[in-house]
Amino acid sequence: MPKGLRWPKLLALTSVLPLAVAGLLAGVAPAQAATTGPCDIYAAGGTPCVAAHSTTRALFGAYNGRLYQVRRASDGRTADIGTLTAGGFANAAAQDAFCAGTTCVITVIYDQTGRGNNLTQAPAGGAAGGPDALADASALPVTAGGHKVYGVFVAPGTGYRNDATNGIATGSQAQGEYMVAAGNHVNSGCCFDYGNAETNARDNGNGHMGAVYFGKLCWFGGVVPGQCAGTGPWVMADLENGLFAGANGTNLNNTGRSNAFVTGMVKMNSTTYAIKDANADAGGLKTDYNGPLPTTAGYTPLHLEGGIILGIGGDNSKGSAGSFFEGVMTAGFPSDATENAVQANITSVGYALPSAGSGLTPGSEVSLRATTACCTGDYLSDSGGNVMISPVTSTSTAAAKAAATWTVRAGLANPSCVSFESRTIPGSFIRHQNFQLFRQANDGSALFHNDATFCPVPGNNGQGTSFMSVNFPTRFIRHFNFTGFIASDGGTNSFDTATLWPDDTTWVVSAPWSP
Repeated sequence: MPKGLRWPKLLALTSVLPLAVAGLLAGVAPAQAATTGPCDIYAAGGTPCVAAHSTTRALFGAYNGRLYQVRRASDGRTADIGTLTAGGFANAAAQDAFCAGTTCVITVIYDQTGRGNNLTQAPAGGAAGGPDALADASALPVTAGGHKVYGVFVAPGTGYRNDATNGIATGSQAQGEYMVAAGNHVNSGCCFDYGNAETNARDNGNGHMGAVYFGKLCWFGGVVPGQCAGTGPWVMADLENGLFAGANGTNLNNTGRSNAFVTGMVKMNSTTYAIKDANADAGGLKTDYNGPLPTTAGYTPLHLEGGIILGIGGDNSKGSAGSFFEGVMTAGFPSDATENAVQANITSVGYALPSAGSGLTPGSEVSLRATTACCTGDYLSDSGGNVMISPVTSTSTAAAKAAATWTVRAGLANPSCVSFESRTIPGSFIRHQNFQLFRQANDGSALFHNDATFCPVPGNNGQGTSFMSVNFPTRFIRHFNFTGFIASDGGTNSFDTATLWPDDTTWVVSAPWSP
């Protein structure tokens, strides 16, 4: 049993007097966020959590155990990251200290209920491809309750799973679930899910899943009138072989949600399901649908199997992108009052995005200076379409200064990250191709947008800024033999060498050389 989980207190909450329950369900003030968690509220409503996952905070008021585990690239060692206090937020400083000078991936997301429903690397499944990648541990810094914490950054190919669970709903048993995700890190790939799935990583037919989905995939016919309302992203129910916006799949009342942080809720029993969404930072839940399960064969009743997935589909489809901060699964069909109280608890957290970094305001112009001892006078520059580092001084030519100047744009694939547009050739951007950096014209494709988007994080050598590839989140912009690459900390490529990796991947964002 994880340290800090007190079963007697949890069990007592399931049988408190109605007056006490009403007190919990009336709402949660910000001052209570560290002592009352979503799972306390669910338990008080008679639908206790049977799985609770978060890399940002404790989901029980008394929980002070492990939240997640990280593994660093430099030596393969692991460390568990816990809470700062009981019922509190993640100890991001412990992760930063452990991962300093290298990269870390998240290897385990611990279940806080004591049932052992931990999430680990998803194995190969019925969909194409082998085992999934693990999320870069430093890729998604945010603040919660004013504390720096890290979410789970899911790039396509990343996913977590548990196929041998304890207490998760099976068959047509009732369940509820929610997750908090990022509204600006989505795509239309299948499928950014959290919740109930098959236990063999295969598509076992209609109704064998019951997960909450968030993204821009409109399953039933595309984004046209009568199918999906607006352009998303939407919270939907993944019931296998369909992402259901409500009813039999289509539902114009499900208008989507694009706040910076989004609450998505789904619940179901033997005859009914409901979908709700909300701004995770303010306001209440919107009910998108509450009615009968789909009438297509296999969905009424459901055939839930009780596996748990994060960031993937039930058959290990892994084309999705998304950001996960917290989520739970319950035993039983939560009441509206319980869910309203949980939403109030979530908004009390105060999730917030960090600034992109000094000087990285979209529309501004910057030069990026290397920090390796050999090359502190060198800047990331366009050399005839190749991106290199070159020395630039006040006496350099105007052309050399312009080649070392980049216009910051909101990330083409993720607006919370950045893209670098050429100062001299507008419409062309730094992008990676076969891991090497080039300056190329934006062709408008999703591939180009992903290849040209980089997320700024604190510098890997303890100073400045490092830039993580949005579609290869363990790789960072690096100079090696004066040439630009996206490189991992160790690997089979020469430019992945661990030697000088922290310095070679760290940059000082400087004033632009070209006025």
